Amino acid sequence: MRKRTQAIMPGAEPWSSPGHGELGRIGIVLSHGITGSPISIRWAAEQLAARGFAVELPRLPGHGTSWLDMARTTYDDWRQEVLETVDELTQRTDAVILGGLSMGGTLALDIGWQRERQLAGLVAINATVLPRAGVLAKIAPVLKYVVPVAPSKAAGLVENDAARAGVDERAYSMLPAGAANSFLAVLPRVRRQLRQLRLPVLVAYAPQDHSVPAANSRAILDTLGGFGEELVLERSYHLATMDLDRELLVDRIAAFAERVAKERWAAAEAAAP
Repeated sequence: MRKRTQAIMPGAEPWSSPGHGELGRIGIVLSHGITGSPISIRWAAEQLAARGFAVELPRLPGHGTSWLDMARTTYDDWRQEVLETVDELTQRTDAVILGGLSMGGTLALDIGWQRERQLAGLVAINATVLPRAGVLAKIAPVLKYVVPVAPSKAAGLVENDAARAGVDERAYSMLPAGAANSFLAVLPRVRRQLRQLRLPVLVAYAPQDHSVPAANSRAILDTLGGFGEELVLERSYHLATMDLDRELLVDRIAAFAERVAKERWAAAEAAAP
């Protein structure tokens, strides 16, 4: 990964809250999706922080600046950023929940499998796990050698995919093929890992999502079995953290985080000599 060359967009900076009160013992990491930035999930992060949770909202490398910066990064860079954020928050809280929107939810599922003992639970919001449909996804492995960048809409990413009027996540209109392919390449592994995942997972999805079909979230729930908890966001589209069901989503994330953290503490206490 190379250093960024463009300035960070206003609002796309990483964001953090130290937490307060009893809920300050619980940390929540939220990750945005591909071509997006913390803008897409900032409101939800602020609402959770206002309730007392310690919240970390990282900016994935190459995001929130220019697609030229994203072209210099891969999924491994984005994954490492989230891992480091989880590790840092683990040092100052007693339980950590990892979640994200779109690819951010995929990152949570991927990292959750690796860090199962470190995390109390996961939140996957309109996450991708199934192969992408369309011609662009099929030719992605070779496209980077022919046309290194393509319009995001050609990859099925709908601009500002929200039912609520006026939503602007300021995502990139162009998608670097190499970076996109690095994400598509890990999806088979993530699907395999889901069968072995033993963490509670809140799976939130919008049936009217125009960017990531709801079949992805249903596949996650089917694979997780009893470890999955379903939340259907009937009024929202892909950008659920900015959309009409955002208050409901925050309420459920907060309740889920508090519950799984307390369950983890109770289990640890019961296992203590």
